[in-house]
Amino acid sequence: MTYLHPLAYLLGVEGVALLRSFGGEFDRDFVHARLAEIRRLVNDETLVAAGIPIGTVDTVDGYQVWAKTYDEPGNGAFPVEEPYVRRIVDSLPQGCFVDAACGTGRHTEYLAAQGHRVIGVDSSPDMLAHARAKVPSAEFRFGQLDKLPLADNEADAIVCALALTHVADLRPVMAEFARALRPGGHLIISDMHESIVLRGSIPKVELPDGTRARIATHRHLTGDYLRAALPVGLQVRSCEEPRPGLDSTMPPATPLGPDLTPGEWQDWPWNLSGFIPQASWAANADRPATVIWHFQLSTND
Repeated sequence: MTYLHPLAYLLGVEGVALLRSFGGEFDRDFVHARLAEIRRLVNDETLVAAGIPIGTVDTVDGYQVWAKTYDEPGNGAFPVEEPYVRRIVDSLPQGCFVDAACGTGRHTEYLAAQGHRVIGVDSSPDMLAHARAKVPSAEFRFGQLDKLPLADNEADAIVCALALTHVADLRPVMAEFARALRPGGHLIISDMHESIVLRGSIPKVELPDGTRARIATHRHLTGDYLRAALPVGLQVRSCEEPRPGLDSTMPPATPLGPDLTPGEWQDWPWNLSGFIPQASWAANADRPATVIWHFQLSTND
């Protein structure tokens, strides 16, 4: 059991903004505005009392709940990573494409529309049910990323989107990708950037028994992907770290209002940024939201 507190996020964001100022990016007025906000935040009784205990669940239990709303608008990672993933996919010849951790079939649908033979793999029966209904032309298989239900060299390309953040150790998964790819095959990975996971962008669900929980999520540094991929013959073709496209201009200073009710816990931290718009902008404006890797399996024996 961990502890989720809106003040931990708000003060953390203020801290990042102040660190950037300490590094020479902002002026005296900005610094004193941040200090005034911090004093106001830590003295607000509603905020101070808002912390809650929260558990952790695996992807099977978590996505059983999230599958019902996963495709609804609001998942900000989709529009950031999709153009990059599709640009790589569109550069590849037709073949057998695997959508590993396919979820509800978001990328499966696009791959099938491009004329590829598509195999969707997921460990969540609820996600697979949604995907089968969405993309009846694709084949779907139940399986784990570290034990893919694929033959050796079966895939010409594998797409794995926004899933490896839920994997603690990348090495067994990368080894499975390499095993399932034909020599010269392509691996396209999109993942939540470790910097945004650090800022609390972690899926939260309420289980059927009322338990509040976060889906197990891990931060992977650039070197973690490389240390897992290079030894199994996966060579880097490209790596992109797209930003979410926030306004390049800092918003005007806005005094904190009298009502700092933090809203529903499921919406934290996204609904909290509006309390401190300048600090949020300074902490997040140029931070990557996702990382997109393109690997190719070596043809060497």
